[in-house]
Amino acid sequence: MNAVLTREKKQEEEGELKKEEVEYILMKNEMIFFLREDPHFQISAVGEWCENARGDVVQGADIYFRHILTGQRCESAWSCLVGMSEPDEHATEKWEALCERIEELENLEVIVCDEKQVGL
Repeated sequence: MNAVLTREKKQEEEGELKKEEVEYILMKNEMIFFLREDPHFQISAVGEWCENARGDVVQGADIYFRHILTGQRCESAWSCLVGMSEPDEHATEKWEALCERIEELENLEVIVCDEKQVGL
């Protein structure tokens, strides 16, 4: 009889482990990239990913940007500029510099998920 109880207990423990691996928590981080030489120029980015109860990442991060005027989801920093018109060429150059620097980042996913602000 003890063997049966031990076996049932083991099955319960395994069931709990399996249940824990299936359940996940949606994580989200919103952050801002800004132009170091002129912090007025900013682009917001969002990272969303899933973790299990132990804090292990169970799904890769979904990274996107927010449009500067509308706040809508954009798939690239460049698409955040669509529909914008700057009064002077100097401002346009600054927006383009910021987008280029974001595009050149090697660890974009890690940065967007971990940081609150990054000057480029």
